[in-house]
Amino acid sequence: MTASESPTPAPDTPRVAPNFITEIIERDLEAGTYPQIVTRFPPEPSGYAHLGHIFASFLDFQTAAQYGGRYHLRMDDTNPELAAQEYVDAIAEDLNWLGWDWGEHFYYASDYFEKYYGYAEQLVTQGDAYVDSVSGKEMARLRGDPRTPGTPSPYRSRTPEENLDLLRRMRAGEFADGEHVLRAKIDLSSPNMKLRDPVLYRILRGTHYRAGDAWCIYPMYDFQHPLQDALEGVTHSLCSLEFVDNRAIYDWLMERLGFAPRPHQYEFGRRGLEYTITSKRKLRELVKERAVSGWDDPRMPTLRAQRRLGVTPEAVRAFAAHIGVSRTNRTVDISVYENAVRDDLNHRAPRVMAVLDPVRVTLENVEAEQTLSLPYWPFDVVRDSPDGLVGRPGGARVTPEEAARPVPLTRTLYIEREDFSPEPPKGYKRLTPGGTVRLRGAGIIRAERFETGEQGQVTHIVATLLGDDAKASGVIHWVSAERALPAEFRLYDRLFRVPNPEAANPEDAGAEPQAPHFDPEEIGHEDESRPMNTEFMRYLNPHSLRVTRGFVEPSVANDPGDTRYQFERQGYFWRDPVDSRPDALVFGRIITLKDTWGQKAEKVDGAKGPKSEKKSAKADPANSAPVATAHAPLLPEQEAEVARLTALGAAEADARTVVRDEALQAFVSGAVRDATLAQVVSWTVNDLAPGLRAGNVQVTAADLSPLAARLASGGVTTRVARDALARAAASGEAPLSIIEREGLGGGLSEDDLNAIIAGVLAQNAEKVTAYRAGKTALLGFFTGQVMRAAGGRADPGQVAAALNQALAG
Repeated sequence: MTASESPTPAPDTPRVAPNFITEIIERDLEAGTYPQIVTRFPPEPSGYAHLGHIFASFLDFQTAAQYGGRYHLRMDDTNPELAAQEYVDAIAEDLNWLGWDWGEHFYYASDYFEKYYGYAEQLVTQGDAYVDSVSGKEMARLRGDPRTPGTPSPYRSRTPEENLDLLRRMRAGEFADGEHVLRAKIDLSSPNMKLRDPVLYRILRGTHYRAGDAWCIYPMYDFQHPLQDALEGVTHSLCSLEFVDNRAIYDWLMERLGFAPRPHQYEFGRRGLEYTITSKRKLRELVKERAVSGWDDPRMPTLRAQRRLGVTPEAVRAFAAHIGVSRTNRTVDISVYENAVRDDLNHRAPRVMAVLDPVRVTLENVEAEQTLSLPYWPFDVVRDSPDGLVGRPGGARVTPEEAARPVPLTRTLYIEREDFSPEPPKGYKRLTPGGTVRLRGAGIIRAERFETGEQGQVTHIVATLLGDDAKASGVIHWVSAERALPAEFRLYDRLFRVPNPEAANPEDAGAEPQAPHFDPEEIGHEDESRPMNTEFMRYLNPHSLRVTRGFVEPSVANDPGDTRYQFERQGYFWRDPVDSRPDALVFGRIITLKDTWGQKAEKVDGAKGPKSEKKSAKADPANSAPVATAHAPLLPEQEAEVARLTALGAAEADARTVVRDEALQAFVSGAVRDATLAQVVSWTVNDLAPGLRAGNVQVTAADLSPLAARLASGGVTTRVARDALARAAASGEAPLSIIEREGLGGGLSEDDLNAIIAGVLAQNAEKVTAYRAGKTALLGFFTGQVMRAAGGRADPGQVAAALNQALAG
């Protein structure tokens, strides 16, 4: 892909749902503010990419792709002590696996060290920066606090000539680390502490993995980041909410250095994930202390680990799309991620049988080996297949009749040890002495007698294969003892036992996450100088890995190595790509068949169990979404309601938020249960939640369905719909009535849109020629021109489709 081309995401990548950022982008395109949307994703290469990067990278990359824009991958490698080529390579490889193709737009902060320094000298010359020589402790004292203005450093009055001389001597290496810093001269009395003369450069000796020893001063993030945005032509610099105060520095730099057109920073609420940490510093600690085997240990939250675990990029992208964009930090129920993985594997993984903890069974009335033909897929998957075909290992699409494998039935079998009980508890529906059970696909057996070992454990069961007219109370899986393949099975579970292992109070690990315990940004920019609280290590789950040895049916022997399976009744597995060999099979469990943690909310090591969200959830008045807490398990009836809402298209994260909140659930209960429900639920969670909790929403959920239908049909734009929604919530008038009464709809017909496009292309014939010659970055220009000509009445998705068709001609 050339430097001018637009990105092409994976074809099945879900779209970013309409949100406040897409509204800003649409407004900028309509106004012609930028010829093309350009975003960037700037991870710090101090560790591997992790699940905390998913949401931010999806928002950055997919938003640009949706609007015909361009996205950049940028390595924020300004810290020579942490940045390493290993991390650069791993991050790029893992994000590419995730589906992002940035082509030639791969940049490093270190590409611009000389330019950053040039801008530093410019600020000094302008009198906008000075070299300070107080200690770090004294500097912190002089800055005051939110109630007390700062006090000027005795060095703030140095002349530009003195500052320029000192800065150049800093660069030349005349001073020790920490002896001087370069600070911006902004406003020591500002209520925004970030503006109280922030540090722009510090002395830091260390060999940089790319620049070597060429530099001994390095720019701070608040200086480097906006400059690189401007130098690269970024238009919308998206970052997480904890950087909202830093935006003032961003804007100050753009003003003082005169960039035009200039980028703008926009903040979104970050997404935490239960039972997980995403601090690269703490992940490094796990590796260092050998709590895990490495960055790719399948229990780790890194993308490299998820790849080794067997999670697919499609599942990860689906998860990112489901959790939504808002201006509020939220902790996502980990079951949302796990269910995205299950949903992806359900239609991807053929069913086979494996026995993980075997006990031998002899069928005394079976002599000769039989070969059974058993289907790979259950009826419901076959039924739901859109083209009537299903997959076989290797990816081939075949008819259900062809999607079968040979399974040998021999005199001696293995079954799971837990599937036989000499003294069965009440309700036990598996094999018992004298009892019967159905072997999957092979018939019913009756246990005649059994043998035990020295410790009293069952070692052998003798059984009889019965006729078709026999009855059985349950179904179990099995494999042939003579023909099955020996294998090692690694049963992975959550790495931590508590929802929030980084809780501020170690004795309250179920509490709501506090801001200081987030990574300072979704993409990770951490203050390594702070002492690290290692209490999170206390909450490691000692049962996060269990290894067994058993057997798998022989049909898997010739399957491609990357085949994902559902081992019946056991979970989803695949061959470990590192340790498995043809002569030594190793299968890792990707995920269980269902959530096994619902009944595990117990106290451990004195830590309290999860708090109810009702008790501790907080509403941010700046936005509608709640700051979610670590969640208590849902009740069965709540899980059933989640299933009903998601079946109608609601995002699972939104559905779980609704069922945990009485006010939201009461409102949604009045919604029309049709295809519009997903949008109504999204509005409920992301726009109406604070008002609903306060009892201030006057509109009903039923009134929102016609608005959702009009929005889905392209009859109104997202911005018009949300404006009408806000007015309806305050007045009680149906939002569609407001739109029709004031003539705010006016959605374009297909003919009208095509006419506008034809006019724009005719007026820009040279650019059309350039686009068709390969300068596809002009798609952003055409999009902006069409939306501007449409006066806000055009839906961006329809514009993109119609433009692509017109330009292809």
